[in-house]
Amino acid sequence: MNSNFSAEDKDRIIEMAWEDRTPFEAIKYQFGLQEDEVRAFMKSELKFSSYKLWRKRVENCRTKHAAKRNSSISRFKCSRQKNITGNKISKR
Repeated sequence: MNSNFSAEDKDRIIEMAWEDRTPFEAIKYQFGLQEDEVRAFMKSELKFSSYKLWRKRVENCRTKHAAKRNSSISRFKCSRQKNITGNKISKR
């Protein structure tokens, strides 16, 4: 699974997974990874202690799942984040 992604894509998936406001649905939209695949990816890419910290954070974060999010949050990304189209991050 991990061999399909470039180093930049791997870094971006990890970054998105750590971001509280980025739901798993956004990762699925950009990279095609379901939530359980993101968990397996994070487990394989992070040190075990870092993975445990991430899992604890995700379990306590309501914004990581679109269904649990506050209805006032209607976008995948922060307004200050660069524009994202599919798998590409647009340059300014």
